[in-house]
Amino acid sequence: MKIRKVSYALGAEISDVDISKPLDAQAFGAIRQAFIDYSLLLFRGQQLTKEQYVAFSRRFGELSKKQSRATADYPELSSVISTPRPDGTADEDYNGSDWHSDISYRVSPNIITALRAIAIPTVGGDTQFANMYLAYETLSDGMKKLIDGLEGVHMQQEKDLDRSSPEKLAAERRDKTAAHPLVKVHPVSGRKSLYVGDKTMLIVGMTPEESGPLLDYLCNHSRRPQFVYVHQWQKDDIVLWDQRCLNHNAMGNFDRRREYRCLEKTTVLGPPTGRPYVDTSGARNLTHAPVLQ
Repeated sequence: MKIRKVSYALGAEISDVDISKPLDAQAFGAIRQAFIDYSLLLFRGQQLTKEQYVAFSRRFGELSKKQSRATADYPELSSVISTPRPDGTADEDYNGSDWHSDISYRVSPNIITALRAIAIPTVGGDTQFANMYLAYETLSDGMKKLIDGLEGVHMQQEKDLDRSSPEKLAAERRDKTAAHPLVKVHPVSGRKSLYVGDKTMLIVGMTPEESGPLLDYLCNHSRRPQFVYVHQWQKDDIVLWDQRCLNHNAMGNFDRRREYRCLEKTTVLGPPTGRPYVDTSGARNLTHAPVLQ
């Protein structure tokens, strides 16, 4: 088994290993340590069955079985799909097209995600990953002191909530709003990282107007090129990353009017790291996410 860094900022490619087969404790221990060291692992050319993919993912922890677009046979698997419309226009809402850590708007976010490339565009369809360890470590001492102890309020945007009834909308708002520390300590590495993204709409104890400039700075700072790895997908790639210390963004840089893109996803459940928060400021209607054409 070989380990090769894929960028200055983060990530390593693991080669000369067949993860379709059960790995002994020593081999998997080396993979797990590489995951902690590099925060993202890439496996190329892995022609796994769905069962093998789920089995490998499960080695990292308990998998979520509440996946969208899951099948009855494999509730741990979901599909991340971009499909051209019959009229030749692109999807209005490209899945994942903002900088985020998955379901950060919940009290118990996911901690690890794996994506497997099933079908990829001719060109593009890349995914960006940002190292939130480096983002924190390169802040000034004054900024670190300022944000220490502050909480960011993460919200699912209003347009993405179930509005079929007032009761469901109220329940969705409660379920998809959570306050998390702006600075988190990784439970395994012990390193501090920023925990902000495009779904962080407010700082507890501040108004949206007061929160905005600080959140904008932290988000923009975390996406500096020296902190980012851009993954160019190949068929049968598997990318596994740590949601606790990385943000990611699906770039949408391909012909979404004509080309199909499909990835299969598994996610590892995490413990509570935030707390419920009731927002009365209207911040949910704000957004930092890019508009893709």
